[in-house]
Amino acid sequence: MELDNPVGNSENFEPAVNSSSVRSAMSIQSRGSSRNSTREVNFGPPAADSEALSTSQKEISDGDARLVHINDPVKTNERVRLSGNSIRTAKYSIITFLPKNLFEQFHRVAYIYFLIIAILNQLPQIAVFGIGVSFLPLTFVLVVSAVKDAYEDWRRHQSDKIENNRLASVMVDSRFQKKKYKDIRVGEIVKIHANETIPCDMVLLSTSDPTGVAFVQTTNLDGESNLKTRYAKSETLSLFPEKESINGFIKCEKPNRNIYGFQGSMEIDGKRSSLGPSNIVLRGCEIKNTNWAIGVAVYCGQETKAMLNSSGAPSKRSRLETRMNKEIILISCFLVTLCTVISVCTAIWLKRYKDDLNLLPYYRKLDVSSGKAKSYKYSGWGLEILIAFLMSVIVFQVMIPISLYISMELVRIGQAYFMTRDTKLYDEASNSRFQCKSLNINEDLGQIKYIFSDKTGTLTENKMEFQCASIWGVDYGSQNADLGNEPVSVDGNILRPKVKVKVDPELLQLTRGGLKNKEGKHVCEFFLVLAACNTIVPLLVDTSDPEVKLIDYQGESPDERALAYGAAAYGFTLLERTSGYIVIDIQGERQKFKVLGLHEFDSDRKRMSVILEFPDNSVKVFVKGADTSMFSVIDKSLSMDIIRATETHLHNYSSLGLRTLVIGVRELNPLEFEQWHFAFEEASNALIGRAALLRKVSSSVENNLCILGASAIEDKLQQGVPESIESLRTAGIKVWVLTGDKQETAISIAYSSKLLTGDMAQIVINSNNRESCRGHLHDALVKSDKLMAMPGGANNIGGSTEPVATQIALIIDGTSLVYILESENSELEEQFFQLACKCSVVLCCRVAPLQKAGIVSLVKKRTSDMTLAIGDGANDVSMIQMADVGVGISGQEGRQAVMASDYAMGQFRFIVPLLLVHGHWNYQRLGYMVLYNLYRNAIIVLVLFWYDLFTAFTLTTAITEWSSLLYSVVYTAFPTIIVGILDKDLSKRTLLKHPQLYGAGQRNEAYNEHLFWFTMADTLWQSIVVFFVPLFAYWGSTIDISSIGDLWTLSVVILVNLHLAMDVIRWAWVTHAAIWGSVIATFISVMIIDAIPTFPGYWAIFHVAGTRVFWLCLLGSIVGALLPRFVIKFVHQYYCPNDIQISREVEKKSVNTTRVVGGGQLEMLPIR
Repeated sequence: MELDNPVGNSENFEPAVNSSSVRSAMSIQSRGSSRNSTREVNFGPPAADSEALSTSQKEISDGDARLVHINDPVKTNERVRLSGNSIRTAKYSIITFLPKNLFEQFHRVAYIYFLIIAILNQLPQIAVFGIGVSFLPLTFVLVVSAVKDAYEDWRRHQSDKIENNRLASVMVDSRFQKKKYKDIRVGEIVKIHANETIPCDMVLLSTSDPTGVAFVQTTNLDGESNLKTRYAKSETLSLFPEKESINGFIKCEKPNRNIYGFQGSMEIDGKRSSLGPSNIVLRGCEIKNTNWAIGVAVYCGQETKAMLNSSGAPSKRSRLETRMNKEIILISCFLVTLCTVISVCTAIWLKRYKDDLNLLPYYRKLDVSSGKAKSYKYSGWGLEILIAFLMSVIVFQVMIPISLYISMELVRIGQAYFMTRDTKLYDEASNSRFQCKSLNINEDLGQIKYIFSDKTGTLTENKMEFQCASIWGVDYGSQNADLGNEPVSVDGNILRPKVKVKVDPELLQLTRGGLKNKEGKHVCEFFLVLAACNTIVPLLVDTSDPEVKLIDYQGESPDERALAYGAAAYGFTLLERTSGYIVIDIQGERQKFKVLGLHEFDSDRKRMSVILEFPDNSVKVFVKGADTSMFSVIDKSLSMDIIRATETHLHNYSSLGLRTLVIGVRELNPLEFEQWHFAFEEASNALIGRAALLRKVSSSVENNLCILGASAIEDKLQQGVPESIESLRTAGIKVWVLTGDKQETAISIAYSSKLLTGDMAQIVINSNNRESCRGHLHDALVKSDKLMAMPGGANNIGGSTEPVATQIALIIDGTSLVYILESENSELEEQFFQLACKCSVVLCCRVAPLQKAGIVSLVKKRTSDMTLAIGDGANDVSMIQMADVGVGISGQEGRQAVMASDYAMGQFRFIVPLLLVHGHWNYQRLGYMVLYNLYRNAIIVLVLFWYDLFTAFTLTTAITEWSSLLYSVVYTAFPTIIVGILDKDLSKRTLLKHPQLYGAGQRNEAYNEHLFWFTMADTLWQSIVVFFVPLFAYWGSTIDISSIGDLWTLSVVILVNLHLAMDVIRWAWVTHAAIWGSVIATFISVMIIDAIPTFPGYWAIFHVAGTRVFWLCLLGSIVGALLPRFVIKFVHQYYCPNDIQISREVEKKSVNTTRVVGGGQLEMLPIR
């Protein structure tokens, strides 16, 4: 049967895209209700939805508007010169690179400290090192960072150059000509062909579709691959810029970041019409399934919405680095103490020998070398003390390790490399590898205590499948369902839905029976609503058989697609959709329905509706929505038996974890339709309060509905989710699930994912006002105290059989959270947090995106524990950015969560190896590395300090300035970096087998105050041994400063490298090369320095190394320095080992040891 042309005035249809409904109207339970809430929390910046809504409530004033003259860029730019279309993502230019990059780098306080030190060293009175040498360490660090930044920025420049030089068709002299992107100006008319990228933000004028519809893919903008529909206004559909001039202008809002909202008006030949988000296409998107589209540029270059939203996720700083600052401050105080001791001792020495200063070295007042006495190197008692203090600061400057910062960055890069290359984090289904986007918080992955997870698309696959339906009070969900895939014959081709759906044989028989009985009529109407009430775009996909094509339903929501495929399986196949009509094959007969209007989903109504004109000229409104919103607008004359049966079925579906929608219909008489049509046209063209007016119009037809039934969609759990959650809980990590789904659905999924277990006591809080919320929280706290006092069975974690308290699960709805998070005082927040801390599981249902972020913020404010948020959709972005660590899932809801996250991966189950393996390794490595770097710098400073006490506090150094410089760069730098990247305290298998080992990071076992002071005490002892053993050995000898200085240099370098070697767990050839190579490099460097005649200490190492005393001192000082550490380490590991040390021994011996209980199970420390 051939299709006729659209009947009637198709231009009457302007899609009422409510600015508070960014996505598809169908996504009520999964994305709609999770995006929005009936109450908005006052937390954080306003969301895009609310921003767009507020914009639509007022008319744009001339001061807040942009005036764009169509096809007249000269006139458009004559009053205010608007931005060109050239984009720039690079941070620097040749001129600004040096000052801007230095300004950014000197935000680190340590860099400013070393700059001051280098400047002080330029003063002749206090200079210790050479003028050039003093700047080398800081210069090296700055240059390395600058080179890295320059390379990254050069890549951005190259990318910008390619983008700006791409070509687009632009109207010039009444014909379209190729023009570079960067040369396009606001006001010019641009033509885009199929599969081309849109060069700027454009208001559509016309498209190849006669109804003005264009299909747009926004992958490059928000990561979503599903097609979206955009429309040209009916006033411009018939205009052809190549044949006739277009006289008109567009008045729109000034550039802003809201990619989901747009407000403006267009005046063509004196006729004014409104513009909304459905009339604009944005830069970076692609035209699909549309031959061409013509539009006028309204925002160009840096003013496009894509560029205004190009900023990345907020910068985060690791907890370890923040804690490290405290130790840096303590070391700074210790440094000041050392300098003060030197200056005080200098004062005492000068006072004691004030009468002999004329003749004593270093402080003699008189210079008689020229035969005439004059003042010589003496500035007076007070100034000499100040100079001594400043000189000691310069000499001891390496106490604060500047190399630590760059070493940490290199180690994090190496860790990120191995994380991204881990095959256990690779998702074959989506062909996506793990992405590490925030290098500076790798170690935080090993200290997570709270995980906040979305449900849909994160714990579940977000691949919806139509399961069953309740129609007119009858539940159709047979266990004997078969896969259905009803073929459709069109123009000699066989069309089959791409996805097969399980069908109930009884229900399928009813649909094939048609309208023969009342029951069949209701069934047909039900599936007709599923096929028509959506924004699905059917696309045809070729197969190996040229006569068979697949129907691929493209929609903005997986829910919509599931319902459309479900309808097709029962013989109601959507074949074609335009802005004016839809074509549906009903049991082999194609029927065309005129689309008179569409009311998309919004957070207030929680419904969507479409008004269709049937072939017999009758008009009906099809509605689907959440049960809470649909049952409030039903026809009161309906049989309550059917309503109650439907409610029962809804409850049963939710209990099974299915996602539900209620389906309704209403026939409009001519008067009702005329009234609605007039109001709808008026609201659609309104310039003031358009969203509110459209919402009011929708309520006039979305009432007195006949409830046909309810649909149920299954969103299956991802692979490995139950096992992952069990591992996380065993590791002592608290998992909170924050979802927009119904309570029953969320609870069912929680049971199937093992988040909830049968032996847990549940506390459910559902409040409808502030006072009831306060009362419920108080009662819940009392109840939780009683439950925790009751034994709940044996704790089998780690093999322990001790009785533990009853585990509690808290389940709370979004309305209650509104009052908790919006409370004027913190009383409710504090009560909620106290209650949550007593619970093993927290399940928050019907929450809005900002509520998710509010919950994360609440926990962060009241505890020092680390938080991680994981989600897959745009509604999870605020939560991801609020948490200490944000993880994005590459799911079905686009890539917005991925783009805003610190780390990205393909499946939820990857969180286990990410935290328990890589997180553990990263934390252990970085924690040890920080302590080791503080130790290796402090020991060399203390050796210099002891030397100054024996040289009249003159701050001369026995260690040459070149050795001082090379100490942190060549002698000791590489081993700590290699160990920080490669060392593994435990194998991956052991860490996954015993999740309790993750608790070491939560307890800060690798880096804490106790370890810091122990390290400093050990450093003090080692420095005493290294300095005084050679001093006493050579006491009374004629050894020169350079010779004993070389001995101290070699002793310290060998000592710190052996110290590191004692702590290495997993040796690799590169570890051997780094550690022993550094020792060899030190010997070679010292010999080269002493072989240069112009340097002090010429040939010193060759003289002193030829004696037996030198080698005995070298050996004796190293053994004496390391012996206490070795003894303490042995005693501690043998008599009171921790979990990691026990597990390591089990790995080595593969047999039971002193702390292994029967069956080979390790007895772990209790999780706190």
